[in-house]
Amino acid sequence: MVVGKSEAAAPLYSRLVVALPAGIFAWLLGMVPTVSRGGEHYWELEWLPQLGISLSFRVDGLALLFGLLIAGIGTLILLYASEYMRGARHTGRFTIFLVAFMLSMLGVVLTDNLIALFVFWELTTITSFLLIGHSHEDGTARRAALQGLIVTGAGALAMLAGFVLLAEAAGTYSLRKMLSGPVGLSGHPGYHAILALVLAGAFTKSAQFPFHFWLPNAMVAPTPVSAYLHSATMVKAGVFLLARLNPVLGNTDSWAMALTVTGAVTAVYSAAVALTRNDLKQILAYTTLMALGVCVMFLGLPAADDGHHAHLGPIAAVTFVFVHAIYKAALFMAAGTIDHSAGTRDVRNLAGLRRSMPWTFGATAAAALSMAGLPPFIGFVGKELLYESAISSPVAAFVVAAVAAASSMIIAAAFLVSHGPFGGNLPGSLRHVQEGRWALWLGPVVLGFFALVAGLVPQSVFRSLLVPAAGSVIGDVPEYEAAVWHGLGPPLLLSFVTLGCGALLCRYAHPVRSALGRGLAGLPVTGDRAYDAFMEGIAQFSALHTRWLQSGIQRRYIWIAFATLGAGLAVTLALKDAVVLPAALPNVSFVDTVLALLVAASALVTVNAKTRLMAICSLGVVGAGISLIFLVHGAVDVAMTQLMVETLTVVIVAMVLLKLPGFENDVRQSVAGRWRDGIVSVLVGVTVTLMLLSVTTPPSSRPLSDYFVENAYPQGFGRNTVNVILVDFRGFDTLGEITVLLIAAVGATALIRWRVRRPLSASQATGGRPRGSAGPENIR
Repeated sequence: MVVGKSEAAAPLYSRLVVALPAGIFAWLLGMVPTVSRGGEHYWELEWLPQLGISLSFRVDGLALLFGLLIAGIGTLILLYASEYMRGARHTGRFTIFLVAFMLSMLGVVLTDNLIALFVFWELTTITSFLLIGHSHEDGTARRAALQGLIVTGAGALAMLAGFVLLAEAAGTYSLRKMLSGPVGLSGHPGYHAILALVLAGAFTKSAQFPFHFWLPNAMVAPTPVSAYLHSATMVKAGVFLLARLNPVLGNTDSWAMALTVTGAVTAVYSAAVALTRNDLKQILAYTTLMALGVCVMFLGLPAADDGHHAHLGPIAAVTFVFVHAIYKAALFMAAGTIDHSAGTRDVRNLAGLRRSMPWTFGATAAAALSMAGLPPFIGFVGKELLYESAISSPVAAFVVAAVAAASSMIIAAAFLVSHGPFGGNLPGSLRHVQEGRWALWLGPVVLGFFALVAGLVPQSVFRSLLVPAAGSVIGDVPEYEAAVWHGLGPPLLLSFVTLGCGALLCRYAHPVRSALGRGLAGLPVTGDRAYDAFMEGIAQFSALHTRWLQSGIQRRYIWIAFATLGAGLAVTLALKDAVVLPAALPNVSFVDTVLALLVAASALVTVNAKTRLMAICSLGVVGAGISLIFLVHGAVDVAMTQLMVETLTVVIVAMVLLKLPGFENDVRQSVAGRWRDGIVSVLVGVTVTLMLLSVTTPPSSRPLSDYFVENAYPQGFGRNTVNVILVDFRGFDTLGEITVLLIAAVGATALIRWRVRRPLSASQATGGRPRGSAGPENIR
């Protein structure tokens, strides 16, 4: 996507908004001394105290690391976006969404409450949907946005169920209390259900295999979105969640198996796919999947038996989160700058831009060297730590093989994104290319320089950020001395082997890429095709469902509704063994008997009525009889309401009936149809009667009605108990009912006014038939 070609000045607000993440970054940076010493910052505001839910925020090592990445990289991204989106449409809306995206992600990592975490989690889903679909006129953008929304949203719903079960098992929704008490739920009977539901949310959000396909498709978004989403937000949320819940759900065979295998498959598969792509953003997208897989794999890595290496897995995971965020943000912004200046991101059409774009070239080279894991960049320190952790784990062979394979291919991918646009001779078609404005290359340069400095003095970064973050994952602060040079040993040997394999892949890039492309193209199914098949299945099921239910015949609608009600009540009463009959039938007065017979007789007349007017009048008698029953038993207000409703119904429906065709066809049903309707009627009547008997049978405890009678005046300040229940005890329920009625009234008014303005033609008014004919729409 090429935007921002206009020479108009960038809007002032797009530059001023950079102050927000910069201020948050400075604020969080001031907490580093406290957190690095093992402390934390905590704020709490009551939200739903009755449910034990509060809006609380906590800054510990893990939250501080992610918060600094989100705010720091967010500052550079917003500055970059102010120039990249220059002259594009809807820049104001884009900026608002991007800031909301940043704040939502900050909420995810800083909140201390599971419900609040879910709310912020879904806010990242919604804002990412809006950002990915920014170019909503493009069908590809709409599909990618919807795909990301469906995949991550479905996982989030499963995760919410897992959060509720987790809170019930732990006895609190507060992460702080959950982690400060006796941690570990491995012995809980619901552990595996909680684990599966939480992993569903984390894996879909962080695009783990087989849910990986939505992330590369999201590259249709503007480059600032891609850079931010891939480096510090959205996809890192799943990794953060796994790291946060590691003390509670980790240290089990199920946890280790799920994370290690899933992460390894994701890392190797995505690294292989990255080599087959020609679009710079697509290459970087699949390398993001590789990094996410590595982080997940090492979060689930089984701990070593010896104390020295016991906590290396979490340290390696948080280090790689940090390393990846730095180089990936720089590379994405550089790719966008190349596209912005050259008009293409295809590496086959790019070459020789090192002199035309020197700042972008330098930043890309530094970030690519860190990505490849070469010294003295921080990426080398991270890769050494990965190997040191892998060889000390109980599954060393499997993990080392996965890391080596993925890292070798990532070296080739790093060479592809750095040498492809800048190496070789400048073609004539690119002689016009010039370096972009300073706002485009400043962010990549800062991040590339930081990757070099952090690699030269890694101990300061580890001591202040990475070790405290790992301490939050492990449960206690580990000891680890980081350095560029650890001496000769297995990690360095494996780094040399990886570098050699990567060099071979670079040397034979064309045949390797061709072979990988043919192999991947031959796969019988891919995630994207599976998603399309799933959506097509939903569409077909919906069509079948609609053909059967939405027939246009009102009688069928009513029959289905009541059949569902009767069957649902019957099954529930049977499965729950909820039928409770009174020990003896109550005494029925003569008046009650007469009113009951009146209602029953009126119902029979309604069923056998030959005209609509007779049916509605007899049905009104049914309602009047019921209102008399209410009146006899002291429910004066309810009786008046019922009588008014029935009277108005009879009058209004009688007026409408004059406009409808004859009624005689309605009663000419088949014998089977009458038996069907009769069975449903009896089913509903019996089940409702059993339910009412079960509800009204006095239980052993005090009935709820006593509570309302006793508290109507002290709490609701009203002596009419029914009114107090409706207005105070059920205030929101009543408000909802009023709102529904208001919406229905507005809709009916709009339809009537529309019909007055646009009178139907003769064929429209009669459904395409001559006037006076009795089609099924009119008679049923």
